Amino acid sequence: MFYGWFIVGAAGLVVFSSGPGQSYVFSIFIDSIIEDTGLSRPGISGLYMASTGMSAILVAIVSRLADLYGPRTMLVAVGLGFGVACFGMATATNIVLFYIAFASLRALGQGSLNINSILLVNQWFVSRRGKAIAMMGLGAVMSSAIFPPFARYLIVNFGWREAYGVIGVVAIALIIPVTLLVVRNRPEDLGLHPDGSSEPPVSETRQAASGLVRNRGVFNSMDFWLLALSLGTPGLVSTALVFHQTSIFEEKGLSATLAAGVFVIFSGSSAVSSLLAGFVVDRIGPKYLYAFSMVSLLAALVLVVAVDSVFMAVVYVLVMGVAGGAHHIVQGVIWAHYYGRHGLGRVQGSAMTINFCASAIGPLPLAIFHDLTGTYTLGVVVMMALPVLSVLALIKARPGGSSPVVQPVGELPRVP
Repeated sequence: MFYGWFIVGAAGLVVFSSGPGQSYVFSIFIDSIIEDTGLSRPGISGLYMASTGMSAILVAIVSRLADLYGPRTMLVAVGLGFGVACFGMATATNIVLFYIAFASLRALGQGSLNINSILLVNQWFVSRRGKAIAMMGLGAVMSSAIFPPFARYLIVNFGWREAYGVIGVVAIALIIPVTLLVVRNRPEDLGLHPDGSSEPPVSETRQAASGLVRNRGVFNSMDFWLLALSLGTPGLVSTALVFHQTSIFEEKGLSATLAAGVFVIFSGSSAVSSLLAGFVVDRIGPKYLYAFSMVSLLAALVLVVAVDSVFMAVVYVLVMGVAGGAHHIVQGVIWAHYYGRHGLGRVQGSAMTINFCASAIGPLPLAIFHDLTGTYTLGVVVMMALPVLSVLALIKARPGGSSPVVQPVGELPRVP
């Protein structure tokens, strides 16, 4: 068996372990934190925005360091920091310490663990990249299914601080051993080639034809920024919905337990969508798949307004799962698809910085609309314009050129 599939398994476990830093877990803690600390809902949303903004900055730095030192070294460092951040959440005694712990948790969990996992898999696969990213994404699916009800159980029985302490131990116990024992930065480090082929891969576009990313050309290109801004929409919308999901459900007469429990359904839908999308994207490319994910996201926004029963809640999370699964594949493959493997950390890190900034903004408008109108409905309706605008930006953008080449990619530099 090609060793790259062991890399996919290890990366999937890391992504699974990032759950405590993700929105779908933090949403379970919000009401308990507000009750314990006295923070307002807009205050929590503002803190979330600032913390996710820190994540945006850190992911740009970490992705560049991954180009220099390799994902393996960065995963060990980030994994240790992530566990410490969980313990910080458990022990914070004032708002300053709480902010530092939460900002670190978001920055390391939501951003740095995931970007390094994606960069790692992109180094090991080219022609089967979509399939590999889809398999890795099962870790995120399992995380969104297991961590929310697990966190809810811990909160109810032990308290929200103790819950963060427990999941911090789980995260460290999973991330560090698998990284040290399994992860290797690139197939070339073991005398192999991507996909397990006998020859070096071909570059995917003219931008990557010489085996390196022309970074100045990339960042001076309007196409790059159009694509990066467009890809920020799912992060903004889905983070806003997930962040306020418990409150939205309670507003509609549904329970907080249901809000946590439907993540299992979301996970199943996302898993199926992700696996299918992984096979499809290797054949049709990421643009058409992204358009499909935006249509699905728009449908989810319409459905969340209509949620008034358990059945409608299930339909809503099913559609959200379809949109999320497809977008996960697009986000994982699109930058390597257009710009190649070498220097990928800088390109993908810059794009993900924009994505995290969008995620940081997402919860605040809904919180403000709720405080002004007493309901989340108007804020959700306004957000319906974003998927439409994103598809228009996608049509306009032509990143990395438009036609593939067959020139071999040059030798990649070795890193520790």
